[in-house]
Amino acid sequence: MLVPYKSRSKPAELITLELLNPRMKLTGKDKRHYLNLKKGYEGEKQFDTLTEQLQCECLIVNELLLEVNNTTFQIDTLIITHGKINVYEVKNHEGDYCYESDKLFKKPHLEIINPLHQLSRSEALLRQLLLSLGSNFPIDASVLFINPEFTLYQAPPDKPIIFHSQLNRYMNQLSSLPSKLTKYDKKLADQLVALHITDSPFDRLPSYDYGQLRKGIVCPKCHSLAMLIEKRKCVCQKCDFKESSSDAILRSIKEYKFLFPNGKITTNTIHDWCRVVPSKKIIRSILASHFRAVGVHQWTYYV
Repeated sequence: MLVPYKSRSKPAELITLELLNPRMKLTGKDKRHYLNLKKGYEGEKQFDTLTEQLQCECLIVNELLLEVNNTTFQIDTLIITHGKINVYEVKNHEGDYCYESDKLFKKPHLEIINPLHQLSRSEALLRQLLLSLGSNFPIDASVLFINPEFTLYQAPPDKPIIFHSQLNRYMNQLSSLPSKLTKYDKKLADQLVALHITDSPFDRLPSYDYGQLRKGIVCPKCHSLAMLIEKRKCVCQKCDFKESSSDAILRSIKEYKFLFPNGKITTNTIHDWCRVVPSKKIIRSILASHFRAVGVHQWTYYV
């Protein structure tokens, strides 16, 4: 199995929305954005399982956020073979769609952003970036519809589109390429990874504060706040998922740290955050075992 040159990680925006969803009522717009991000990420991960099975020599660079001439653009997956770059815009749409007059519609009449336009923009900007790096590698760019439940009526045959039904054949063709990587291929991969922007300007998060969020331990299986402590176990009253109470509390502490990176981790705060832990002594013991204490007595916090 190929190890990606740059692996894909779950976007911070998606993690934040996943953590907020059980604890606050997202607006319809925010909920749709969350579900679209989740579906998109799932599609990209599905493609990752295929690229990691490639048999040719190549460098897989996932999830790039780049800038050229003060313009930012994203690339879902980029694969460098010998002297060539393959770029993929991965879409996880499902249902019936129609292509008309260079526009994409979800049947019957809902127009969505044409991913071919997104691809064309990313390809043009990547070409500019390559020129600034002194590279003239040719680019082969495609929109990949990963979902088997996706149908596109009136699909233009001359457009760079890969459908799910074509994936196995396409990946086999890519695997059979006579590719021998050179130092120039690796140098370009290093340059692109070094230019990757970690803080996305596209993130769109709802405002939230500690006081407005529901407290409790979120079930990792059904994502409800129905977890209760029973002896040394934490049990979901909704789906019967079980885990050790210490694991559940540690997971909740990590969620608090992610949502409130500037918040102080104290026994009182985590006891209130988890809400269902019967004793502060349990919280204090877990904090002392896994974090470093700063300060003494009621001023103690953990880092």
